[in-house]
Amino acid sequence: MIEAANIAVILLAAGTSQRFGTDDKLLAPLAGEPLALHAARHIALLAPRRRIAVCRDDRGTLARLLAAHGFEIVVNPHPEHGMSRSLSCGIAEAARGPDEVAMVCLADMPFVGTGHLRKLMARFDPVKAPVVASTNGEAAMPPALFARALFETLRSGEGDRGGKALLADAALVPAPAGELVDIDRPDDLPE
Repeated sequence: MIEAANIAVILLAAGTSQRFGTDDKLLAPLAGEPLALHAARHIALLAPRRRIAVCRDDRGTLARLLAAHGFEIVVNPHPEHGMSRSLSCGIAEAARGPDEVAMVCLADMPFVGTGHLRKLMARFDPVKAPVVASTNGEAAMPPALFARALFETLRSGEGDRGGKALLADAALVPAPAGELVDIDRPDDLPE
């Protein structure tokens, strides 16, 4: 078990959203507010020591919204290089602090609740379970926790795989499939 006071939560919010079309999917409305704010609010309720958001820029609408919700903004100047570049940027910032664990969340997963994030924390053990991931029963996926000893490995990933290799041996915490849905296309948004 790890306490929220010892965690840096990294919200990956710099993707290129190619399958969503020309609009920024993280600003698309969901239940009356931008999509990314749903994940941000659940993270804020967790009350981690640090909230880090990796964005494409630090002056755009998304960055300003997340900063207003207590997130430190880290810029990924090359989001076209895949999720691993965003992960590397976020982990580099987390490594500057004293946090024992990084929790990685995706801004396009608006239905992951604070209760599930707490279950991930409860399953974490620095020796027996240094990587804890979510599962819908089919695959290991974010949100996921990584012990500080793995930060350098996470920083060296490439493409869209990011920490995927580390998830192969993760301790898994199940969640209902609907909670772990990510929004990729406009028709993924509930009406």
